[in-house]
Amino acid sequence: MLEVEDLAVEFRTRDGVVRAVDGVSYHVDAGETLAILGESGSGKSVGAQAVMGLIDSPPGYVTRGSIRYRGRELLELDEGGMQRIRGRHVAMVFQDALSSLNPVFTVGDQIAEMYRVHEGASRAEARRRAVEMMDRVHIPAAERRYGDYPHQFSGGMRQRIMIAMALSLGPDVLIADEPTTALDVTVQAQIMDLLAELQRDTTMALVLITHDLGVVADVADRIAVMYAGRVVEQGAVSALYERPAHPYTLGLIESIPRMDDERDELVPIPGAPPSLMRIPPGCSFHPRCPMAQDVCAEDDPPLYAVQPGRESACHFWEEVLTSHG
Repeated sequence: MLEVEDLAVEFRTRDGVVRAVDGVSYHVDAGETLAILGESGSGKSVGAQAVMGLIDSPPGYVTRGSIRYRGRELLELDEGGMQRIRGRHVAMVFQDALSSLNPVFTVGDQIAEMYRVHEGASRAEARRRAVEMMDRVHIPAAERRYGDYPHQFSGGMRQRIMIAMALSLGPDVLIADEPTTALDVTVQAQIMDLLAELQRDTTMALVLITHDLGVVADVADRIAVMYAGRVVEQGAVSALYERPAHPYTLGLIESIPRMDDERDELVPIPGAPPSLMRIPPGCSFHPRCPMAQDVCAEDDPPLYAVQPGRESACHFWEEVLTSHG
């Protein structure tokens, strides 16, 4: 449904070039959920914005790669062509619902606008369909709340409004960028259940961008783990969680608190992610890696084939598998 190959995005600033995305490849099929996982600043959201054609240029530039929707190259389209793809075929739920919604328009009008602009619906028809969509994402008293403004909704309800807008035209691919950020655990579960319910009703492909490994474990089919603008490991969710093949993935998993773990302290990954203007030579993770050797500081590892459909960008992926086996 959606295929990204060797995508690179950089931002040219006065202080230098920020290589936000550097050679990222992944795909997602109809009805499948792909989770893109990583710390803040790893390039997850920038990659998604590139897919949607939302990179402001300047200062941002897609310098190489391919983005294909149903085999159609999106990077070759002009803005008019992307507008016909965006929303109707590939849609996105943005990270901060409050800042993404227009505060001076009612939420109902913002959903109805999708039908009026893209489908030429009348005002009455657009309102009817907007109320139906609000009801579909479980907004209580949808008809009455059509005329309310974003600030009159809770964080969880605003997120539902964003999902309603994204799904209003029935896209084939939905990119959800941190859809549960800043929500409490109960509301997080409700939002993820809603996305799963809506996905079951269609063959929609879902790309879930997150740093929450707990959310990923429950909903994803496959995972792409990103670090410093690159995919360092990808594969089926069960395989990555049971036996990670990259030290970064292993570090993320071991930093999660577990009910069956008797340790008194969590085991964090030491250090911090590198500046994307000054990415270390060799493997970008080697300054933080407990398994690093001399070759890691010199040679940038490719994505090694670990198993069918499973890859790891680590020279010593076999040792990582053994250490968690």
